[in-house]
Amino acid sequence: MNIDIQKINAIAIEAGKAILEVYNDEQAASSVSYKSDNSPLTLADMRSNEVIVAGLEKAYPEIPVLSEESADVDCEVRKNWDYYWCVDPLDGTKEFINRNGEFTVNIALIHKDAPVLGVIYVPCKETLYYGDANGSFKQLTGEDAVQIKATEKPDDWVSVGSRSHADGSEAEYLSAFPVTEQLSAGSSLKFCLIAEGLAQIYYRKGPTMEWDTAAGHAIALQSGAIMQGINGEAFVYNKLSLRNPGFVCRVPFEGR
Repeated sequence: MNIDIQKINAIAIEAGKAILEVYNDEQAASSVSYKSDNSPLTLADMRSNEVIVAGLEKAYPEIPVLSEESADVDCEVRKNWDYYWCVDPLDGTKEFINRNGEFTVNIALIHKDAPVLGVIYVPCKETLYYGDANGSFKQLTGEDAVQIKATEKPDDWVSVGSRSHADGSEAEYLSAFPVTEQLSAGSSLKFCLIAEGLAQIYYRKGPTMEWDTAAGHAIALQSGAIMQGINGEAFVYNKLSLRNPGFVCRVPFEGR
């Protein structure tokens, strides 16, 4: 599949602009509804989703789109997809509501059960991360893209965890690795920290959905990191249930 990742980058940036229009309007930003699972939904989620779906359907009409805001596609239909877009139009809705700027736009291309391309845009920082078979890159607005790589280290690892979803089992799991420092970050930014070598491990017991991880998975993978289930199993997509099991994203360690 021949995909021009720059077209996807442009769509993510446009979606980020739509989010910021809401974010910078205090009245609009404070308008929050809740889905059936009690997860928050903002006007920014919906506007970003409209931009992304329209952009992807125009650029690549032959590739179906699975988005958090339109995820009710029957598995009997999904299982026949060779390629599809996996989209989170606003990852880190709680960060958006809390106004800490740590929210992202996530777009990934899935081939069968694996992500092969990922784009993450951070609207408040005007920072773009993306990765495909050519490697992973970071680009600030108005600057050239710079290739990024996960940093393998024998010791003094930095772990990164969720700002909004900390888990008590994290310390026990991380004790098997040479972690000496811990950071917290919102949304898919945790994958970006791994990909650019600022952290070496991200453990998450759950829960997450496929659109939460797909873009970050692709970027981390193409930077040289590993993404797997907590017990070392393959971490796959287009499952019967779109809910993910626990996972760890990390750099290689002593042959593992």
